[in-house]
Amino acid sequence: MEIKRIILATALVLTVAAVMFGCSPNGEGETNDGNEASLQFTAEEYPVVDGSTATIPLSEQFAAAVMGMDIEEARQYIQHNKTHAAYENLIRGDADIIFVTSPSEEELALAESSGVELEVVPVVSEGFVFLVSKDNPVDGLTFQEIKDIYAGKITNWKQVGGSDKRIIPYQRPENSGSQTGMLDLVISREELLEPPIEQVIGEMGTLIDSVAVYSNEEDAIGYSYYYFVTDMWGDEEVKLLKVDGVYPNKSSISAGEYPIATAYYAVLRTDTPADSNARALLDWILSEEGQAAAEETGYVPLSR
Repeated sequence: MEIKRIILATALVLTVAAVMFGCSPNGEGETNDGNEASLQFTAEEYPVVDGSTATIPLSEQFAAAVMGMDIEEARQYIQHNKTHAAYENLIRGDADIIFVTSPSEEELALAESSGVELEVVPVVSEGFVFLVSKDNPVDGLTFQEIKDIYAGKITNWKQVGGSDKRIIPYQRPENSGSQTGMLDLVISREELLEPPIEQVIGEMGTLIDSVAVYSNEEDAIGYSYYYFVTDMWGDEEVKLLKVDGVYPNKSSISAGEYPIATAYYAVLRTDTPADSNARALLDWILSEEGQAAAEETGYVPLSR
C-alpha cells in the first residue's frame, strides 16, 4: 500500500507540472472537430493501448484526435480488455500505455515479480460514487456510514434514516477497477465484509441494473465511477448518493469538494523510452489540448 502511495504521489506531481507548463509535442494533424492538432500519428505509429471499460470513450477520443479521424474510424484501433487484463498486457510488454484506475496490490506484486516498475499518471479527475434505487428515500450517507454498511455494522436502511428494509451491499470482483477503488479509497480489505457470492457482481453495468431493483423487503447499494454511471450506462432507475452532504457531479468533482476523489490514469512501464510515441501521447494528453479533448467526451479534466 505504501509503495502505491509513493508512485501515485510522484505521478501527480509530474502531472501538475506537465499541465501547468503546457507540455505539447510537435507535429501536425487534426482533432475530430476539425481544428489543427499539435500531435499527429498515423495508424501504424499510434501506440498499442489497452484499458478499462470506463475509459473506452476517452481512449477513442484521444486516438481520433491525434490520427485525424472521426470516432468511428479510430475505434478499430482501440481494444480495451478491462482493468486487470490491461495491467497484465502492459507488464508483459503487449501494450505500450493503458488507461485505467489505479493498480491493485496484486497488480503491483505482479509487476514487481516481473521486474517491471509502473509509472502511474493521472489524466482526468473522477469521483468514486455510491448508488441506490431512485425509490430509496435516503439521498445521502456520511463516509463513516458507508464504511459501516460495508463492514456489516449497519444492516438496515432505518439505521440511516430510511425505510425498514434490509441493506444489500453489492461488491465487485477482486482486481476489477471499482473493487480496487473501494479498497483504496473507502475501506480496507480487513474491514470489508465477506459477501455472499450472489452479491458479487461481475460487470459494472449489471451492478447498476441490480441496484435499480427496489423491493418491499430489501434494497441494495453499490458503487462505481461517476463517468461510467452518468455517461456510459445512464440507468434512470438509480440515483447517486451525497457523501458527507456533497452530491457528486462534474462541478463538485472538479472543485475537489466531493470527498471520494480519484482519477483515471495513464500507466506506462518506467523503462518506456523518453522519445517513444507512448510518451509523446501522454504529454499531449496532459496539454491543454488533450485535456480539452477529454472534457469534450464528458470526462472531468485535471484541475489547473
